[in-house]
Amino acid sequence: MNSSERLDAIFAALADPTRRAILARLTGGGGASVLDLARPFRMSQPAVSKHLQVLERAGLVSQTRSGQLRPRRLEPQALAKVDEWLEPYRPYWKDHKR
Repeated sequence: MNSSERLDAIFAALADPTRRAILARLTGGGGASVLDLARPFRMSQPAVSKHLQVLERAGLVSQTRSGQLRPRRLEPQALAKVDEWLEPYRPYWKDHKR
């Protein structure tokens, strides 16, 4: 996946409010299981797993292995790509605050 395709995948993943909420839950550091991540949502574990697959394909989340557990972790490098893309626009929104 080239840089442009990666950025497209990141923005597509971030477009969904459930996926943004999952990322927010992962900002506490450490990792979280699918069951932990599914707890606050009114959806099945497989539905949350599908959201996690989208986040993983975009590089926003990774899966590690600890025995039988497979906790997910936030990958800050993908968010850094978004920040890099936004950088040229910062002066514009700073100058046009209301």
